[in-house]
Amino acid sequence: MRTAVFRVLVLAGLIAVWEVATLLAASPFFPTPSTIVTRMHAMWFSGSPATLFLTDAAIGNILPSLGRMALGFAGGALAGVLLGLAIGLSARVYDYLDGVLQFLRAIPPPALVTVFLVVFGFGMRMQLAFIVFSIVWPVLLNTADGARSVEPLHLQTCQAFRLSRAERLLRVVVPSALPKMFAGLRLALSLSLIVMVFSELLPGTTNGIGFQLTDAYSTFDLPAMWAGIVLLGILGYLLNELFLVVERRVLAWHRAAGDLVG
Repeated sequence: MRTAVFRVLVLAGLIAVWEVATLLAASPFFPTPSTIVTRMHAMWFSGSPATLFLTDAAIGNILPSLGRMALGFAGGALAGVLLGLAIGLSARVYDYLDGVLQFLRAIPPPALVTVFLVVFGFGMRMQLAFIVFSIVWPVLLNTADGARSVEPLHLQTCQAFRLSRAERLLRVVVPSALPKMFAGLRLALSLSLIVMVFSELLPGTTNGIGFQLTDAYSTFDLPAMWAGIVLLGILGYLLNELFLVVERRVLAWHRAAGDLVG
């Protein structure tokens, strides 16, 4: 409770400093936080109770962005986990593919935008493919590393009890790889938000938070542009906190085992 109160006080202090600094600067390029919050409410959260106070702009832009992000994250996470387990379970396959995987991971996703546009064209398919490709690598590499780091004693115990390959995978390998798997998923979650917005900044996009940012910039509507930026920060924070709650629940046994060993 004390930590939560301290965080709130620090955040309130920073917002107050931001408010005073922008008032003193009186720059049209940097509106005050109160102006930004007022614009956010007018744009997105002043709707009717029937739509949970969401406006048409929120339903037409925020929800599609979150939908793209969710689908891209789910596809990239699933592909990363499955491929990571398959690669990590074989030391030979891992050694053969490690260089290729490191090379592909090092390529900045924006550098491949033109390739995705040529292959998939403009629209939803390109955006989803771009998100999946961008986030699959941290999940894949962390999962493979987690699968390779299983204690040899655990594997020897599986052999002693004559567990099948499926039982060994589900009861030993996956639980042992979960901590590193979640580390990759957490990184992929924040990355999916970034590449989702980037994909919506491209020509051919007709909705989304990134589209609204582009529209606000083109019309010199700076409060609306800052409203979009602040909204992305809030979404990133909330998604990260929600992910941490899930991670703590799933890995509660892991922390308990660590405390027992300690």
